[in-house]
Amino acid sequence: MPNWLRWTLVVVLMVIAACLIFNQQIKEHLVGSYRPTITQQTIKRDAGKKANYNFSDVKDLDLQTVAQVRAKKQPINIIGEITAPDSNMTLPIAKGVDNTTLALAAGTMREDMQMGKGNYALAGHNMANGSKILFSPLYYHAKVGQKVYITDLKRVYEYKLYERKFIEPTQVEVVNDTAQPIITLITCNANGQRRLLLRGHLVKSEPFKQAPRNVQKNFSSKYTTGRNS
Repeated sequence: MPNWLRWTLVVVLMVIAACLIFNQQIKEHLVGSYRPTITQQTIKRDAGKKANYNFSDVKDLDLQTVAQVRAKKQPINIIGEITAPDSNMTLPIAKGVDNTTLALAAGTMREDMQMGKGNYALAGHNMANGSKILFSPLYYHAKVGQKVYITDLKRVYEYKLYERKFIEPTQVEVVNDTAQPIITLITCNANGQRRLLLRGHLVKSEPFKQAPRNVQKNFSSKYTTGRNS
């Protein structure tokens, strides 16, 4: 075997080994470096676009999926933001639950949802291993009694968590609409076999500029998929 070919193979094997070793870190960097520009105008534009709500098509968030999403720079339909200050998490909210959307944002689980009305259900990936991106901070830090806020940049809707429990993936009825205004947040458990369900009731809604300063700051600062503690 020529020396140049031998060294080429060595380099290729080293790259493959590095990807396997640093798989989690690479995924977190690719997702964490996503910083879309979110304005009232972009939210209004994207709110009118179609989305995929077939949750059964969603796959685990592997390195290949994340790399493809970032490489294609495919836009997602962002219609708002969610922040959970006690969990150090702020994310864009996007329409639908396809692989591209959930690789970069929290996805809406029904097409007919409105902030502050009925059951506003969102899904997000849990990257496990203490990750700080996507819905991972909720899995590790969210507790009953904490506040969660969502916004369309016009108004801020404040919810207080009243339930945290694990459910089976087949319990899709938790996404159904409700008479009372609540928020439902769903993510996988550590091994992906069950789902973590978080629910909160609506406390109040108010104009964006009247929301608590720390909440405004979370929404208005440069977007990160998982704020450091």
